[in-house]
Amino acid sequence: MNTLEIRPYCPEDEHAVIDLWRQCHLVAPANHPKKDIARKLKVHPELFLVAVLDGKVVGSCMAGYEGHRGWINYLAVAPAHQRKGIAKQLMAVAEKKLRALGCPKINLQVREQNTDVITFYERIGFKRDPVISMGKRLEDDSNTPADS
Repeated sequence: MNTLEIRPYCPEDEHAVIDLWRQCHLVAPANHPKKDIARKLKVHPELFLVAVLDGKVVGSCMAGYEGHRGWINYLAVAPAHQRKGIAKQLMAVAEKKLRALGCPKINLQVREQNTDVITFYERIGFKRDPVISMGKRLEDDSNTPADS
């Protein structure tokens, strides 16, 4: 593998990042990538990371911290570059940045059918918590195209 650079997201990365998320099946009907990116850039934009190989975005990790828990969203690695340690490196950088902010614990959510990803997280030290994930949409985006 050539030199991998992990750096903060730049606006010029938008198209490549959204394409990456689509390749990795992270965009569901309720997800609106452009809106998610715009929202993230308002809060700890330095925690939105991309992995770049030979000038091309091949990975992403959107970390967050609200003062109580850290969160990981949109961890993705292009299918052609999976199983090469890129996700592990992205997570290591995200964890380092979250620790520097005083974050005591990281939470994340994985769709239960995504067993390969669950196995990956378990390999890097994550454990299943005895909790139920709940959510409530504050915005009705059902009539908005997913890429807006």
